[in-house]
Amino acid sequence: MSNYLEFQFKISPVQPGSEILIAELGYAGFESFVENEDGITAYIQSEEFKEELLEDIQILESDEFEISYASQEIEQVNWNSEWEKNFNPIVVADKCSVRAPFHEKPDTEYDIIIEPKMSFGTGHHATTHMMLQHILNNDWKDKTVLDMGCGTGVLAILSEMKGAKALDAIDIDNWCYLNTLENVERNNCKNISVYEGTADLLEGKKYDVVIANINRNILLEDIPTYSKCLPQGGKLFLSGFYTEDIPAIEDVCTKNGLKFENKLVEDNWTAASFIKE
Repeated sequence: MSNYLEFQFKISPVQPGSEILIAELGYAGFESFVENEDGITAYIQSEEFKEELLEDIQILESDEFEISYASQEIEQVNWNSEWEKNFNPIVVADKCSVRAPFHEKPDTEYDIIIEPKMSFGTGHHATTHMMLQHILNNDWKDKTVLDMGCGTGVLAILSEMKGAKALDAIDIDNWCYLNTLENVERNNCKNISVYEGTADLLEGKKYDVVIANINRNILLEDIPTYSKCLPQGGKLFLSGFYTEDIPAIEDVCTKNGLKFENKLVEDNWTAASFIKE
């Protein structure tokens, strides 16, 4: 298992600086973010980080913000203590809460308890937040569902809470695989099967709904596979890309029999839904 680099960014003014920085860092490969009163803490796998990554973060060169940062390497086993120190629960659309086990239970229809360790998917990042909104806004009763790039498993967990009858949650990262197993058990889910691997696992599989919150390049590569998994009228929900990436995403979807339905946009990130024709 890889260690992670933790970056503490101090930002003035904090907003919209934090939102812009999270968006740019997410696009560059940073996986997890925690917002605090003077900026953000961001995490990336040590082996994924190169100094030139930060050269592409435009806001760091902006005259409109003052940003300083320090970094340190942390072991994955230290993630829980960092999480407990920094994490605040979130509520999506007044219906769904995502919280840690030590937080007080809120008065929401759906209450998800997550210990993310180093997995992506706490609900704080715009992509996860919007995908949770898509799930809340759609009918999941008796659906078969794929959560591709499941991270913490939060999207699969809410899908089951909304009535999905059989779900597969897949992630290429071993840490995410193990973390999803833990969170599935923690939320008393009975219908979620968790696998470690890539889209190669989808050969011959069929689902009513496919959810994929990954990144632009993987989505463009795997959309044809997702389409083969869907029947006519099946739904595909995608996120992990910017608004300017929509034409490229939509083009590949159209070529694979998927018609654009609608989208959500937050901090220039997009979560779009498609239907199989």
